[in-house]
Amino acid sequence: MSLETLSAALLALPGLPLLLAALSVVTRNKILDRTLLLIWPVCQFVAAAYLLIRQQEQPVLGHNTGGFEGGVAIAVAADPTTSILLMVTAVATFAAVWFMTATQETQYRFAAALIFMLVGGVNGALITADLFNLFVFIEVMLLPSYALIAITGGFKRLGIGRMFVIVNLVTSTILVMGVGLVYGVAGTVNLASLAGTTGSDPVLAAALGVVLLALSIKAGAVPVHGWLPSSYPGTSAGMMALFSGLHTKVGVYAVMRVYFVAFDTPAQWQWVLTVVVLATMFFGSMLSLGQSTGRGVLSYQMVSGVGHILLATVIFTAAAVSAGLFYLVHHIITMGALLLIFGAIEQHYGPMRLNRFSGFMQQEPLVAFLAAFGLLSLAGLPPTSGLWGKLNLMFAAAGSGMSALLITVILAASLVTLLALMRLYKDVFYGDQAERYLSTPSNQIPFRVVAPGAFLILVSVAMFVLAGPIQELTDTAGEVFVDRAQYQQSILETP
Repeated sequence: MSLETLSAALLALPGLPLLLAALSVVTRNKILDRTLLLIWPVCQFVAAAYLLIRQQEQPVLGHNTGGFEGGVAIAVAADPTTSILLMVTAVATFAAVWFMTATQETQYRFAAALIFMLVGGVNGALITADLFNLFVFIEVMLLPSYALIAITGGFKRLGIGRMFVIVNLVTSTILVMGVGLVYGVAGTVNLASLAGTTGSDPVLAAALGVVLLALSIKAGAVPVHGWLPSSYPGTSAGMMALFSGLHTKVGVYAVMRVYFVAFDTPAQWQWVLTVVVLATMFFGSMLSLGQSTGRGVLSYQMVSGVGHILLATVIFTAAAVSAGLFYLVHHIITMGALLLIFGAIEQHYGPMRLNRFSGFMQQEPLVAFLAAFGLLSLAGLPPTSGLWGKLNLMFAAAGSGMSALLITVILAASLVTLLALMRLYKDVFYGDQAERYLSTPSNQIPFRVVAPGAFLILVSVAMFVLAGPIQELTDTAGEVFVDRAQYQQSILETP
């Protein structure tokens, strides 16, 4: 098998999780389900790493299905950004599934099949080079999510699920309308065919604006962010970690991909995008100050993270894409770690309301230590990946025409985040030990439940130590990401 054939086969990555979902439904074997759920992310990581190695020689790997010519066939493509995201989502999926296995959540009926469908949809959305198929794969991702919300979480999950369904159905309607408008104006929804065509066509720019609006809602950007903190905390901790690492990040990635491919210069409505991004950064952090639960604080920090990542669309440079990609990887790992650590606490001690806990450090020193590292990373402090994530964003902002404003908002959002996380840590881990905690080691959280979160904390620390090589990868990814010519060539000239 030639390298080109192998690369094309790996670009069919979304198909395998969907086949595994069908296998899970047919066999109904819990041991097989658990085994496949843990093995598949490892296989995906290895496949994505191979693609990343191949991209050192050929930066964008494209394939047109069915042998049709470029621009007509259903196109898939992978550049270094795609490969990095496939790798990091595999790591996040592995940790979340590991946690759900430890808490017995994977034993729910059809849970494994639904998770495989979700992963398949995410992979498809990452590698598709076609707007309509982006819509299709997002729906493939969302459909199992409705059921996963219904079978996990607290007693409010059905009401939350109803709201989640309504918001996403309305948003999906807007998205498919936007795709239809793009096709009506341009005669194609192939991203390579749309590359750099909007500068002289304001009507096409407006049609793509509708697409980006829908994707921004799915990403959880302000002021259409309320569905995220209202729905995610109602699921189980493992499912929230899975959604955090996959759902919103697909929306963020899609916004960046569509915007950087279709627009050769910033859009005429760039000022609107700037206001949305800066508001998302700051208000996400600010609203986390008023939350009464651990997962409530983290859900608004997820909103703020969306703004930090989308800052690349405001600055509109390769350096900004590199910084946004580094921050995206950091945010997936850090948020997943904290959600799983807090989930371990909830699994053993009940809902993590801030007024219910105190002196937790005395009972669970290991958990307190891991949580401290996760919160340091989210605030952007050493020795974690968050430090380099925030610094990279400020360095990228320094090269823009709005450097003072952007750096001020980054620093302000970071300060508010630090205050919110200090309050969270003080209320839960400091103070007098609550009477409900027994001092006997036998009552401590089992390590098998803590281990998935600890694994992601180690990944965050490793990113801090290996920041140089990772930065080189993201710099290369950023340069390729903004090179529309390579993207067009890989798709339109590939059989």
